[in-house]
Amino acid sequence: MEKLYSIQEVSRMLGIPKDTLRYYDRIGIVSPSREDNRYRKYSKNDLIDLMNIQIMQYADFSLDEIKGKFGFHRMENIDPAYCQEVAAFLDDKNAQTRMKIAHLQKVSQLLDVASETLRDFNHVRDQRLAEIVREIYQAIRKEETKIFEEGCHER
Repeated sequence: MEKLYSIQEVSRMLGIPKDTLRYYDRIGIVSPSREDNRYRKYSKNDLIDLMNIQIMQYADFSLDEIKGKFGFHRMENIDPAYCQEVAAFLDDKNAQTRMKIAHLQKVSQLLDVASETLRDFNHVRDQRLAEIVREIYQAIRKEETKIFEEGCHER
């Protein structure tokens, strides 16, 4: 017989608050079985699902994205079209993540140069800081223009 875990045990083992576990059950993202007394009982598969949810949230997936795209592990026969849809979704999420990384690298560079400039203020450092600020500003404006142009073409 498979071991089942109480909400208290799962909360302690995985570091997930009990209210969060109840919420996951309420929205149907992880639905543990219930005993006659209506207490939730989590299976090993439920624990795996919860660990996967934690990993996906760490990777910046929303609960809606997780619920909508990652229910395939419970399917007996996985639909290849569904797999392709999820793979395309993951590719898009990865592209968004890479854009965030590039943005944060620029921000980090800006902060490094700004702090160096302030520690040892001189004309050369001030000019370098101004160049980086201009580059970032132009990149921001370019992105805004791109979004605007994409929006206009849809109408």
